[in-house]
Amino acid sequence: MKIASRFTVAVHTLLVIHTFGKEQKTTSDFIAASVQVNPVIIRRTLLSLKAAGMIEVKAGSGGATIVRDLKDITLYDVYRAVDSVEGDIFHFHENPNPACPVGKNIHAVLDTHLADAQAAMENVLKKVTLFDLTCELDQKIC
Repeated sequence: MKIASRFTVAVHTLLVIHTFGKEQKTTSDFIAASVQVNPVIIRRTLLSLKAAGMIEVKAGSGGATIVRDLKDITLYDVYRAVDSVEGDIFHFHENPNPACPVGKNIHAVLDTHLADAQAAMENVLKKVTLFDLTCELDQKIC
């Protein structure tokens, strides 16, 4: 199972807005050309980022701008803003057999470890800001 691509599309979208926003309008069509997805997907992403207070979108072809300081937007914020995962990352298979000693106890032995793994991933995302990514991207571009 993978985390929905909404997360990486949203990060890509924010980096495009930051990188090109001062020079030209960052419309959904423009962003979609970089991400290589349908502009409708970008419009949905922009709505989620706007609802989270990260960007402002001007009606029509006005484009999007980032309204929060890049140092204040973490990957975790983006992850949550676009609902990359509903609930837990690990979806447990339905109805383990309660008559089987493994099926009866699988939750007891595995749930805590899965919750710890998700917490660890989320903690890493909380440590990386959009500013960090723009610095890394600038080094790659130059």
